[in-house]
Amino acid sequence: MELPKRKAIRLPEYDYSSPGAYFVTICTHDRRCILSTIRRGDPCGRPLLDLTGYGSIVERCLRQTAHLYRITLDPYVIMPNHVHFICTIDEQRATARVAPTLGRIVGAFKSLAANQCREAGLSGKLWQRSFHEHIIRTEDDYREIWNYIDGNPAKWAEDRYYEP
Repeated sequence: MELPKRKAIRLPEYDYSSPGAYFVTICTHDRRCILSTIRRGDPCGRPLLDLTGYGSIVERCLRQTAHLYRITLDPYVIMPNHVHFICTIDEQRATARVAPTLGRIVGAFKSLAANQCREAGLSGKLWQRSFHEHIIRTEDDYREIWNYIDGNPAKWAEDRYYEP
């Protein structure tokens, strides 16, 4: 019996270690809402996002990963069941073999966060397999994604996994 083949989700021939900005989304395993809660916020309607203990670990691991790889992971938002961020690789590194690729950076972040969350009592997996990425090619694209990340908590009630 032949198993189905996974569809390639990265651009073939693209060097994911090259300088640039990438929009990344990572979802929790089974889309469990364990990273934050979103509640009614200020009188103008902007919601308040409260990180859970696991969400705080994820935030700390984002910062550690950025420091370790000398990259920028900003802006970011830690939603109840997913994380969005822009990963900016600022400098050209030697070659893709020694330079960290986007996949290696995201993998290191996911591993670090999962291990620390398990140490804090999480049972089961933290993340679903893989991640979504989008190569940001223009300044307009960057601004649009920045606004999307910034406004994501306000759209939580429209998410198909929303639980009041």
